[in-house]
Amino acid sequence: MRLADATWTDADAADTDLAVVPVGSTEQHGPHAPLGTDHFTAQAVAEAGADAYDDGEVVVAPPVTVGVSEEHRQFTGTLWVSPETFRATVRDVVGSLASHGWDRVVVVNGHGGNVPALGEVCATISRHDDAYAVPFTWFDAVGDHSADMGHAGPLETAFLRHTDPELIREDRVDAAADGASDGWGEWTSHANLAVDVAEFTENGVVGDPREGDGERGAELLDLATESLCDLLAAVADRDTDRPPHR
Repeated sequence: MRLADATWTDADAADTDLAVVPVGSTEQHGPHAPLGTDHFTAQAVAEAGADAYDDGEVVVAPPVTVGVSEEHRQFTGTLWVSPETFRATVRDVVGSLASHGWDRVVVVNGHGGNVPALGEVCATISRHDDAYAVPFTWFDAVGDHSADMGHAGPLETAFLRHTDPELIREDRVDAAADGASDGWGEWTSHANLAVDVAEFTENGVVGDPREGDGERGAELLDLATESLCDLLAAVADRDTDRPPHR
């Protein structure tokens, strides 16, 4: 059930304690991909996983569309919130869901910059609130493809070429590749010297978007959906009581 499309009486009739919350960002994705890439992909995976889950209904919350993205601040259109604000938003959204009985929640993430804060807030929710929350980042759950995850590179471009091909500016893909960096950051002695993305990529792209076609995007969505369904089953069955003091 997509919560934003339902009436309150539809929502009241939902017989489940499972929910998914898509989270992403509004940030630059090179000259060829939209600012909403991260929340578009997260929402697509969340909805596909809910549809494919065959052990009951899953409530799909509206996406959280602004994330921890200050590292992209030099590129026009990027929006960001602090990690503290992001954690508070996710915690409040999960708390709202839990108040209606949907207290087992998978937070489906599409933005790498959200990962540290998301892990922290899900742990806080599970320890201290009347809910159990687990973070799930879709591009970590696509097998060997994960090694190619950059930024607006092959994976995200492939994904949108499959789900929303009209959003990719195909006439700009070659330029996106020409201005891209090969990897994320500037590394010395296992430390990243770069704070902002503009320090190591001319146009915001990391990786070659030309390597991401729609067929690959379909495989990515299938793999992420399968992984999310497995996680939903585990969350549904898990004993969420906290262990006693030892």
